[in-house]
Amino acid sequence: MSRKKISTTIYVTPEQSDRLKLLHERTKVPVAVYIREGIDLVLRHYAHLLPGQATLPLENARVTRAERLSTRQLEAAADREASEGEEKAAAGSKK
Repeated sequence: MSRKKISTTIYVTPEQSDRLKLLHERTKVPVAVYIREGIDLVLRHYAHLLPGQATLPLENARVTRAERLSTRQLEAAADREASEGEEKAAAGSKK
């Protein structure tokens, strides 16, 4: 069950935009999903400052199958990137 979403405008740095686009290209998860996840993280972190709201609703806390898959894809991409970096470093030290 999807909840209604409210449109808003945010401003991000060019670096944030580039990294979010790259993350989307590698995981195929929409940038908006990552932005909403980031907002949820901030709201959880500062929940103690929000009167009458000890925790976020359970719906936001559940991890969907798609989110689990995207996390696996993200971890795999990070592993590939780390391996590529190590290979480049090894090749550079041989010169």
